[in-house]
Amino acid sequence: MAYAHGVTVNEQTRSVLAPTQLASAIPVVIGTAPINLSKSAVLPVNVPILANTFAEAVAALGYSEDFASYSLCEVMDSHFRHFGLAPVVFINVLDPAEHKTTVVPASVPITAGVLKLTVNGVLLGTVVVKSSDGTTTYVKDTDYTAAFDENGQVLITRKTTGAIPANATALQVGYDKLNPVAVDASDIIGGVDAGTGKKTGLELINEVFPRFGLVPSLLLAPGYSIDPTVAAVMVAKAVDINGHFKALALTDIPTGVGGVKVFTDALAWKADNNYDSAQQIPLWPKVVSGGKQYHLSTRLAGAIGSTDAAYGGIPFASPSNKDLKIDGAVLADGSEVYLGPDQAASLNAQGIATALNFVGGWKSWGNHTGAFPGSAEPKEAYIAVRRMFDWVSNSIVLTYWSKVDDPMSKRLIEAVTDSLNIWLNGLTASGALLGGRVEFNATENSEADLLAGKLRFHVYLTPPSPAQEINFTLEYDPSYLGSLVA
Repeated sequence: MAYAHGVTVNEQTRSVLAPTQLASAIPVVIGTAPINLSKSAVLPVNVPILANTFAEAVAALGYSEDFASYSLCEVMDSHFRHFGLAPVVFINVLDPAEHKTTVVPASVPITAGVLKLTVNGVLLGTVVVKSSDGTTTYVKDTDYTAAFDENGQVLITRKTTGAIPANATALQVGYDKLNPVAVDASDIIGGVDAGTGKKTGLELINEVFPRFGLVPSLLLAPGYSIDPTVAAVMVAKAVDINGHFKALALTDIPTGVGGVKVFTDALAWKADNNYDSAQQIPLWPKVVSGGKQYHLSTRLAGAIGSTDAAYGGIPFASPSNKDLKIDGAVLADGSEVYLGPDQAASLNAQGIATALNFVGGWKSWGNHTGAFPGSAEPKEAYIAVRRMFDWVSNSIVLTYWSKVDDPMSKRLIEAVTDSLNIWLNGLTASGALLGGRVEFNATENSEADLLAGKLRFHVYLTPPSPAQEINFTLEYDPSYLGSLVA
């Protein structure tokens, strides 16, 4: 120790943590992709894929504008191309080992040494090329080459050094192709293999944070969330991810065969099928942009991301009355849907969000979660308030996880309360909260809990509710008549 004589003073930095603010609108999308076009070394089947650009997503999963068959492509197109948002986590459940159709060899014309299979989803490695009479089987890369064109269809080209005759006018070609129709609700829901522990479908949501360090914010399954069983599992996952995080499930109400064709029927459908969770946004109908149909859940995910970005990445603003970047609202059969504000309000009154073309183009319309009108509690009824509670909750978990198993002391308690209060004050100053505070109360921390190593902090917060009704009163005032003779 250095020699000292007199009075010395040391300064110590106060133990105040800087809370971790996580991304607020990260979608996790479960569905199907044309993985025969994937450039990945290993086919992406039942594995989360993180993509930060459209090109990354296409390289990993393939791309087709047949959105009805390949639902993940719908989100790729909308989120990356239309809204310019990233990242997105994709989970493809279409497995070529299970969801395929075998096409027996049949005659296909060949012109100038080139033959084209005008079908999508061909599994390139299964292509078999035979002579026109079927007696000779040709060898790939010796007699011909096979590759996808820019539209995802297979071109078979005769090699001049191979055995295919130069004057051949037709060849027999057989192959296996993807069968997206075979994917059903059970594939989307997935499960956990008891023997291997391998997860599939929605169970893979629990792997997103361990893999990528990203907390899922929005759960989507376009084309499949119209199934009440799928929607119920999506909500269950949204309520509890990894035992610590929360998200919001965007679930569509069907508009196809047997679905809802008139807005008034959506009200009963929602009630009958229990689309009534605070962690859920029921949506009706579908929408269209550039001649392509999208599920409203897909476009609302874009509107939510754009809104959060406009407000500093903090989800306190409602996604209602925000640009959907669409040309119209439609049913699955393409029939146009035009709602007036009164009709849209009747959907909103039952906790269903929709699309409205009234002032300023096509906008999202609806502030409520599925819990409304069954619950009017703001943190359950309002999308923006619910999302703020989830965001604050998720942020707290990430920030204070590093303090778990530290020695329980007054210093630890003060570090948590001081840093969290500073953060909440900052959110209040920015307008993201009307107010917030954290307390460590003796009444909530019994001796038994403290002996068991349990600390309980009480966080109070009030996110702003959306100003969904602005009322003006007009009154005739005869006193202004005096201006005529003034």
